[in-house]
Amino acid sequence: QVQLVESGGGLVQPGGSLRLSCAASGNIWRIYAMGWFRQAPGKAREAVAVTSANGTTNYADSVKGRFTISIDSAKKTVYLQMNNLKPEDTAVYYCNSPSRLYNWGQGTQVTVSS
Repeated sequence: QVQLVESGGGLVQPGGSLRLSCAASGNIWRIYAMGWFRQAPGKAREAVAVTSANGTTNYADSVKGRFTISIDSAKKTVYLQMNNLKPEDTAVYYCNSPSRLYNWGQGTQVTVSS
């Protein structure tokens, strides 16, 4: 079993920044490929940023140039730096493997509002 614990969310004004963290624990030695997903009220969960084992990153068009995913494999932690946040970024953010292999964590709420 692998547990995922997201943190770092909060309330921020438009244009502000947040850095999310996701720590993996349990039956996992290192992490290589991970992704960040988000789910807004009434909407389906969507992938916003993914990093592959070779370091390639992919972003949803809506966050390109504003969000940056990074991974510390030894610490089994994946990060999401979010800059220039917009109200439409408001959602619960989750991490998982790109194929959504693991059980979902509780997520971390990000609210962008003035």
